[in-house]
Amino acid sequence: MRKIVAAAVIAILPMSLAACSSDTNSISAQANKGDDKNYVSGDGTVSTVAPADRGKPVSFSGTLLNGQKWSSAQADGKVLVVNVWGAWCPPCQKELPELQKAWEGWQKADEPVQLIGIDQRDSVTNAQATLTAKGITYPSLADDGGAVLLSLQDSVTAYPTTLVLDTQHRIAARVSGPTTYLTLTGLVSDVLKEKS
Repeated sequence: MRKIVAAAVIAILPMSLAACSSDTNSISAQANKGDDKNYVSGDGTVSTVAPADRGKPVSFSGTLLNGQKWSSAQADGKVLVVNVWGAWCPPCQKELPELQKAWEGWQKADEPVQLIGIDQRDSVTNAQATLTAKGITYPSLADDGGAVLLSLQDSVTAYPTTLVLDTQHRIAARVSGPTTYLTLTGLVSDVLKEKS
């Protein structure tokens, strides 16, 4: 009888272990890849929140990479796009040109949209060098040890993360992982239409 139970356990064990690691974005699955990237990367999943279900407005402030102070209040009445990124994060670097293209489009069309980056775990020198190399012109807050992340209502669970805040600065949409020009401009367009 013991041999039968032992054989059953041995047969079931690989299946249960496979089930535990089926999420390729889980921390354990990413650790098992052995790439030692030291962060959780998202897969680009998009989630939206209907206006009636949105939480309290997000408010934050900090110091830009150029040393100037910046506050979300400076974007009052605008859709605020918040991108949490790091120079050490390859998916973050890959999406930077997509964000820049969206930013240029909003500026050219004079849309009431502000894009702000929130740099994490970088020196100012490294962050600025990355943005310069990629031709990024929208502002980015310098790493502050995670203080701004605390104000984002636990919405950042992966790198990169992009949030679209409505004109009241409530979270209307989130992209967990790298985004694209089409995805981001589509999300922002939907939020802009809410005003009319």
